[in-house]
Amino acid sequence: MDALEQEYKSPFDFEQGVNSSYLYLSPSVIVTPPGSPHVTVTARGAVRPDSITEVGEDAVMSVAVSPSVPTLTEEEQEELRDELLRVEDEVVTLSQVLAAKEKQVADIKRKLGITPLNELKQNISKSWQEVTTSTAYKKTSEGLSVAGQKATAAFTSMGSAISRKFEDVRNTPTFKSFEEKVETLKVKDEKRSQDEPDGISG
Repeated sequence: MDALEQEYKSPFDFEQGVNSSYLYLSPSVIVTPPGSPHVTVTARGAVRPDSITEVGEDAVMSVAVSPSVPTLTEEEQEELRDELLRVEDEVVTLSQVLAAKEKQVADIKRKLGITPLNELKQNISKSWQEVTTSTAYKKTSEGLSVAGQKATAAFTSMGSAISRKFEDVRNTPTFKSFEEKVETLKVKDEKRSQDEPDGISG
């Protein structure tokens, strides 16, 4: 390492890590970035910002509000903030209930012996059953069946044609002459084997 790399010290404390509330890499001295809202933690662990200023909110507030958008009184704003907090609490509660129910489902499946592999097999079986009962599959299957029947008929007729052709060839004078010569050779061979004593050739 050269001298410049040894002298440099990062302003961030990488051992402290990332502040997950802001996704902001915190330096070792300042915990939150400048202008960050104050955050309070509720009993359930939900993070509630007391006042979050959105980017460009100051610019929007400095522009006159158009008459078509009703302005809210302080009381209405407070009611909306309370409702927002209530809805956020409900979201957190429902998330916790959902997580608990998912755990309960996993426990029940484990007790029943339903493994992820079994579920995968069932899903594949169900999908295959849906495919085989679909109209597209039935039409394709029928088309292949008809094609198979036509191919069988074509092979049968081709076999018949070949048989007929062999029969025609067998009835030709050339084939009859060849057949007679083979028969003559066969008879001579049998006669020779009978003339030889005990099959010993001399």
